[in-house]
Amino acid sequence: MKMKNRKVLNICLLVTWIVVIFIFSQQDGTESSEKSQLAINILTFLGLDVNGIFGDMADFIVRKGAHMTEYFILCFLAYRVFKDYAFRFAQWIALGFSFLYACSDEFHQTFIPGRLGCFKDVLIDTSGALIFALIITLINKSKERKQFIFR
Repeated sequence: MKMKNRKVLNICLLVTWIVVIFIFSQQDGTESSEKSQLAINILTFLGLDVNGIFGDMADFIVRKGAHMTEYFILCFLAYRVFKDYAFRFAQWIALGFSFLYACSDEFHQTFIPGRLGCFKDVLIDTSGALIFALIITLINKSKERKQFIFR
């Protein structure tokens, strides 16, 4: 019963995060830019002068960094769901899932005023998921090596 509860929780967390990404994508261009500016202001308050470091590119970098983070988290949550069914390949299945969701998200954005859907953004989103998948692969390889050495 405990395992079943964990599976249900993982699915609920994944669905919740999908809804969060969908809500972010519903924001028009102005609203999205305001959120990016808020993030820049918070980073500046914390002592990281993003505008000073990146200049006019600060808004772009913060926005794309946020997208990569969103999809890193999406891949993590999808991995938690898929690892119960395909442990050895779960991170790659989660990466594929994240890529497909990024495609659907960009398509969704074509209907939002002031937003564009483009494949370049799909690749940026997916790169966040790819980073997670590579980290998990490295962790798994490290565990396999340790088990081999200590047998």
